[in-house]
Amino acid sequence: MRTIQGVGVSAGIAIGTVRVLAAVDYAVERRVIDDPQAEMDRFRAARDTAVAQLKQLRDNVAAEFGENKAELFDAHRLMLQDPDYAECVEGLIAQDKVNAEFAVKSVAEQFAAMFAAMDSSTMQARAADVKDVSRRVMNVLQGKYDSAAQDGSVQGDAVQNGIVQNGIAQNGESHIIFAEDLAPSETAQLDRAKVLGLVTAKGSANSHTAILARTMGLPAITGIGDAFDPADDGHVAVIDGASGAVFVDPDEATLTEYRRRKAEAEEHLSLLRKLKGKPTETKSGQRVHLYANISRPSDAAAVLANDAEGIGLFRSEFLYLEREDWPTEEFQFDAYGQVAQEMGDRPVIIRTLDIGADKQVDYFNLGHEDNPALGYRAIRICLTRPEIFKVQLRALLRASAYGNIAIMLPMITSVQEVRDAKRILEEAKSELRGERIDFNESIQIGVMIETPASVIMADELAAEVDFFSIGTNDLTQYTLACDRQNPSLERFADPHSPAVLRMIQMTIEAAHRHGIWCGICGELGADLSLTDTFLRLGIDELSVSPTSVLPLRNVIRNH
Repeated sequence: MRTIQGVGVSAGIAIGTVRVLAAVDYAVERRVIDDPQAEMDRFRAARDTAVAQLKQLRDNVAAEFGENKAELFDAHRLMLQDPDYAECVEGLIAQDKVNAEFAVKSVAEQFAAMFAAMDSSTMQARAADVKDVSRRVMNVLQGKYDSAAQDGSVQGDAVQNGIVQNGIAQNGESHIIFAEDLAPSETAQLDRAKVLGLVTAKGSANSHTAILARTMGLPAITGIGDAFDPADDGHVAVIDGASGAVFVDPDEATLTEYRRRKAEAEEHLSLLRKLKGKPTETKSGQRVHLYANISRPSDAAAVLANDAEGIGLFRSEFLYLEREDWPTEEFQFDAYGQVAQEMGDRPVIIRTLDIGADKQVDYFNLGHEDNPALGYRAIRICLTRPEIFKVQLRALLRASAYGNIAIMLPMITSVQEVRDAKRILEEAKSELRGERIDFNESIQIGVMIETPASVIMADELAAEVDFFSIGTNDLTQYTLACDRQNPSLERFADPHSPAVLRMIQMTIEAAHRHGIWCGICGELGADLSLTDTFLRLGIDELSVSPTSVLPLRNVIRNH
């Protein structure tokens, strides 16, 4: 057995025979031409054909996966119709008297290098997009497409290896596809009846190819690099799209374990088919919004795959924890905007950084504390170091122009903390207005209720914000005076304690008195033994891990 570690970009398990896609040679001969105008006309005609193909591909994707996912190919069409792109190609033809194919390839490489050099991971992913659309134009120029197929399907590695929807495979066997790389248009054209999963040497979690794989429900792993070996063709493999693990020629123990996991996943999928699109509503008509918790932008795929109604807690501190230096405004905007766009109209509630206590970051230079759980953390850092806080708030506001984002403040103990935070938020809004940068002027603000002080002050806090979300992990810790990091206190730290449940009840009642909604985003939200209690207390929303969404919906609908 050979074990390879890549980057999991689309969750799921696939077990099957490997098919290695032979790379298509995109070498283009440079030719000197006598009539630059005629060559420019060739380019324009090929570009128009490519734009028409992308329109057809866009319509196909919209019909199968929805308008939201089809927008990618609108972007591809705009890329081809960009005056700068056309001007560069035509300028190269006119100046150097070169053939259109060579000019398109040269400009594609230039634009791709420009995108790849940018700080934004979203913009870096556009390097693959510009190569994709340019290859389409080159294929038209070179006659490498089926003129009978309106979407120009025979282009690229996947198509030429016979695995697209109108493909030419002679057998009915399904494969795990190994490739150097796959373009977004190739991924969208894959025949899911013939493809079990994808493994590529190149690519990233932010790429459109990865997003499409998630949409199509295909397990996918990128970034295996030099471990990509064409000799794997025909061998049996297991891939785990969640962990990024690939097992070529797996031993019997690995096969048995992954067959078991796959069976469990299929049982979960059966529940999804049964409950997908159904409201989270009791038999008596009590409606509860069911959201999911995430830590990274790539987790949004699991939220959608498990049919959550939104994201109730995006733990933004992981953008800080996984870096060795301060995340810039642009870096954060990129992350928040990516999630907002992927979620569409669904709410995305982002908790401002909750650093401190058990989440330490060296470059914050927080210093030693005898009792960090009661120390300098979360909103206390933000209010005393507003230069850090404002960078995050600006990024959140900018991202709010791209989706349904709300801001949630952690570790609140007083009304003054909320007012101070709102004042810094207003400063950030004012700056963005002055810079003519769009954002949602009416972005919602909420607080996490996770201290006894915030419960006692819930009536006053409710007058300041749009919603409450109860963080039951810390609320249990602070209510029962039990350090949740101390295993010897486990028998005393009972989250089912009447004291904790009464705190939850008081919070819900205060929220409703003031006309705002109240949810739970801590681990208790997924505790099915308490679901009946939360329903009786009138909870409005529960936010849980993505895999807990469907079992919880099932319990609520049968209540």
